[in-house]
Amino acid sequence: MKPIIKSFLFSAMILFTAENTIAQNMSVKMTQKNDPKWWKEAVVYQIYPRSFKDSDGDGVGDLKGIISKLDYVKSLGIDAVWLNPIYTSPNDDNGYDISNYREIMKDFGTMEDFDLLLKEMHKRGIKLVMDLVVNHSSDEHEWFKQSRSSRDNKYRDYYHWWPAEKGKPPYRWSFFDVNSDAWKYDGQTNSYYLHYFSQKQPDLNWENPKVRYEVYDMMKFWLDKGIDGFRMDAFQFASKDTTWPELPKGYEKNIIKYYGVGPHLHEYLQEMNREVFSKYDIMTVAEGAGSSPEDAMQFVDPDRKELNMAYHFESVDIGKHLKDFGLVKYKEIFSRYDEAFKNKGWLSIFLANHDQPRMVSKFGNDTPEFREISSKMLSTFVMTMRGTPYYYYGDELGMDNIRFNSIEDYKDVDTRNKYIGLKNKGGDLQAFLEQQKQTSRENGRTPFQWDTTQNAGFTTGTPWLKVNPNYKTVNAEAQEKDPNSTLNYFRKLVKLRKQEPAFVYGKYTLLDKENPNIYAYTRDLNGKKFLVLLNFSDKDANYNIGFSTHKSKIILGNYKSRKGIKANILQPYEAQIIELK
Repeated sequence: MKPIIKSFLFSAMILFTAENTIAQNMSVKMTQKNDPKWWKEAVVYQIYPRSFKDSDGDGVGDLKGIISKLDYVKSLGIDAVWLNPIYTSPNDDNGYDISNYREIMKDFGTMEDFDLLLKEMHKRGIKLVMDLVVNHSSDEHEWFKQSRSSRDNKYRDYYHWWPAEKGKPPYRWSFFDVNSDAWKYDGQTNSYYLHYFSQKQPDLNWENPKVRYEVYDMMKFWLDKGIDGFRMDAFQFASKDTTWPELPKGYEKNIIKYYGVGPHLHEYLQEMNREVFSKYDIMTVAEGAGSSPEDAMQFVDPDRKELNMAYHFESVDIGKHLKDFGLVKYKEIFSRYDEAFKNKGWLSIFLANHDQPRMVSKFGNDTPEFREISSKMLSTFVMTMRGTPYYYYGDELGMDNIRFNSIEDYKDVDTRNKYIGLKNKGGDLQAFLEQQKQTSRENGRTPFQWDTTQNAGFTTGTPWLKVNPNYKTVNAEAQEKDPNSTLNYFRKLVKLRKQEPAFVYGKYTLLDKENPNIYAYTRDLNGKKFLVLLNFSDKDANYNIGFSTHKSKIILGNYKSRKGIKANILQPYEAQIIELK
C-alpha cells in the first residue's frame, strides 16, 4: 500500500484457510460464535525483501538472502511470512509498479530461487503470502504499452482514458504526483490516463471483465506453484465511480468515501471468491474495507463469501506519535472494533509495516533509556490482543527510525515528490525534512541489523538504503546471546500466545478506561483469565482496575524486577501479563 493511504484508510480484510490447523491440536471449547481456525492463531511476520538480507553484494536484499535466514525466521515461532512485491518492476515505487506479474525482479533473483524459497519455507512449516498489486500496473507493463499505442487497440479499455477533445477531465487527486493531479496527459493518443498514485502507475479498469479474468488467471499461476495466499494492495480503489462526480469540499478528509469502495467492489470480491479463493486453501489480505467496523463487516461476514478478516488502519492513523493523539482515544479505537467483531468476523492487529515508521519510534520511546523496554511493552500489546498479529521485520530487535538529514538519503517516491512539490511552491523544506524524520515510511525500510560487521551484516556492498548507525548495539547476533533481549522476549510472547488460547479467542474487557497512561484489559476463556497491564508513558503510573491482583501471578513482564514498586503502580513502559486467581 502507498504511504498516504495509511492516513486515510481504516480497514482491510484477510482470508485464511488451510489444511493442518493448530486449532485441531488445541481442542478449544468456544464460548463465542467464532470457530477455531489456524489462521486466527497464526503469527504473521512481514519481510521487506529489499532490506532483509543481500546474498550477492549488490546492496539489495534478495531471495537467496531470505533463504539463508529461514532458520532465524523459524526460530521466532511465526507461522506465515508476508513478502512485499518481488515481481519484475522498474522500481518507481519499490516494486509496487509491476511490469510483469509472472516474473521475478532481477534484483531479487530468478524463478528458480523463488521455487527454492517456497520449498524451504514449507519444509520449516512456514506459509508464504505474496503481495498482489492489481489496482494499477506499471506504465512499462505490456498491457499499458499496447493501451496507449492507439485508441482502437484491444488493450485500450484495460485502463481509464479520457479523450482530450472532451475537455479537461474531472479532477482527481493523486497520492504521489508532484502536481496532485491523477489524470496524466499522453500525447500519443491525445488523451489523459488515470493514476491514483505515481504517473508510472496507471490504474487498471476493473469495470472491464477481461482485466478481471487476466488477474484471476495470474493469481492461479502463483497459487498453482503452491503459495499460500495474497496480500492485495490498494484493492479498495479497484472499483471506481466512472460517472466521475465532482468531489465535494473537504473530500480529502474522507478519501475512502470518494476514492475507494466503488459501486462494484463487493461484486468483484464475490466473483474473485468464486473464481479463485474457493478453489484453493489460501490466505488473502486486502486493504481498505471502509471507514468503520460496520463497513468492514460487509467484507468479512462469512455469509457474503468475500473475505473474512478485517485489517483496519484506524489504529495507525494517529499522526506523528501516540503521545500527541492520546491513549484514551487510542483505547477507544481498539475497543470499538473488538465490540463489533466479538460474535462474527475476525480482526488483525499491527503497529507497523512497510508504509509506517518504526513501531518503537511512533508508539513507544526510542531514546537509549527507553527504546528496549518500550519495544517489549508494544510487543506485549500486539501479542495479547484478540486478532491475528502482524509483526514487521526488525521490530523484534527494537529497530527504530533512522531520521535522515538530507533529501538525497531518501529513495521513496512519496517523500521525494512531496519535497519537489513543496520546493516548487516555495515551502519550508527544512520543516518538511524534520517531519519526515518521524513520519517517513523509509524509517521502516532500513536494512535488517544482523550483527556488528560492516553494514550490519546485511550486505558486503553498498546498501541500497543506509543502515541505521545504532546497529553496533542493536543487532540480532548480540540479542541472541542475551536472554533478556527484546528478541528473546518476543519469542516468549509468541510461545505464550500459542500456549494460552485465551489470548486468541478469549473475551476482551477494557479496564480503567479513562486512564491517560495505562492500557489495562483482561482476556478470559473457559474459566481462565489473564490481566494485561501496559504503561504507555515514560513515568511511573497508577492504575485502578477495580480488583486486587495480590494473590495472582505475573507470568511474563518486561522488567527484571519490581522491587520497591508498590501495588497498582507500573514503572515507565512496563508490561505485565498476570494470570488471575
